[in-house]
Amino acid sequence: MAEDVFKALADPTRRRILDELVERDGQSLFEICARLATKHGLGLSRQAISQHLAVLEAADLVRTRRQGRYKFHDLNTEPLERIVTRWLRPDAPESTP
Repeated sequence: MAEDVFKALADPTRRRILDELVERDGQSLFEICARLATKHGLGLSRQAISQHLAVLEAADLVRTRRQGRYKFHDLNTEPLERIVTRWLRPDAPESTP
């Protein structure tokens, strides 16, 4: 739902997480935490980052996949594309999930 997407995008930390996934998709929690700390000076706990990732997953902006004991996070732009289609290309057929 669009409300979930807007809620997820409202937080600057979540936007930074998405920025990092745009730059390098398929990161583990450890990698995301390290990149946020080194590039943005964010010293958040792994638990805090996990909670942000959960909000992004609920909005379907991030999808996860498991490989062995590792969990990787991938950016999913489909919810953003639906918003763009709705307001910036109103003549395009709107797909409903």
